[in-house]
Amino acid sequence: MSADIVRPNRHRKVTVGKVVQYAVLILMFLLLVGPFIWELSLSFKGKGDNVYAVPPYIIPKTPTFDNYLSVFRQVPVFHYMLNTLVVCVISIVGNIVFSTMAGYALGRLKWRGRGAVFAMFMGSMVIPLEGVMISQFLIIRSINLQNTLLAVALPGLCGAMNILLMTNAFKSIPMELEEAAMVDGASLWQRFFHICVPQVKGTMTVVGIFAFVGAWNDFLWPLIAISDEDKYTLTLGMNRLKGMFIQDPRLIAAGALVSLIPIIVFFCCFQRYFFRGLEQGGLKG
Repeated sequence: MSADIVRPNRHRKVTVGKVVQYAVLILMFLLLVGPFIWELSLSFKGKGDNVYAVPPYIIPKTPTFDNYLSVFRQVPVFHYMLNTLVVCVISIVGNIVFSTMAGYALGRLKWRGRGAVFAMFMGSMVIPLEGVMISQFLIIRSINLQNTLLAVALPGLCGAMNILLMTNAFKSIPMELEEAAMVDGASLWQRFFHICVPQVKGTMTVVGIFAFVGAWNDFLWPLIAISDEDKYTLTLGMNRLKGMFIQDPRLIAAGALVSLIPIIVFFCCFQRYFFRGLEQGGLKG
């Protein structure tokens, strides 16, 4: 008798828990994906659609591709995209090389002051970019690199978050592997390249993805470092779609999606390495 009373209560608790869980998931989906769906809908709306309608509607009444065609007519998209790719390649290579070397030094080697250096890197993560932007510009100007694509890529050449990921990834490698290599007479660089680096390729992929997304989406620093429109990155170039007196939200939405397409393609190509690398560099160690 008592068992029959307990079972419905337990079943009711499980049901309520499931409802709350799915409600939270739906809410998170709307918060994360909702703006993207709205931008996509807005980019296809024609002149006959009221973008300020209340309540708003998702499916365009007069769908058109003219907004995307206007973006390519008004902005040299491919030229700005090429400039951005140059910055991204420099940032990806720099972050992978320097973060991997720094992570190995902090995660595997024993040397005096390692804890202080690691704390300094972690402390730099809480400093906002706006707090160091003036000093960055003064340094770039002092070495005559202002108004160049290298000036855009140089401050993001090695990120503290990427160093943290690589440090945790190297810490997760068993010490026995290096000890066996030392017994065989392997040098420090041989252990680094042949023993440790192959074990953290997934995390290196994550670092490359973070570097690519950060360099591609950066707007404030290129705005300060670049003054010549011919050297604009894509985010700066798309800002030309917003006029001083007239602005079309449909056109701006289409430009934003054009800028987003390369990131989606890049992530789709490397997503399996991304999640594998996050587990390797973030959950272990």
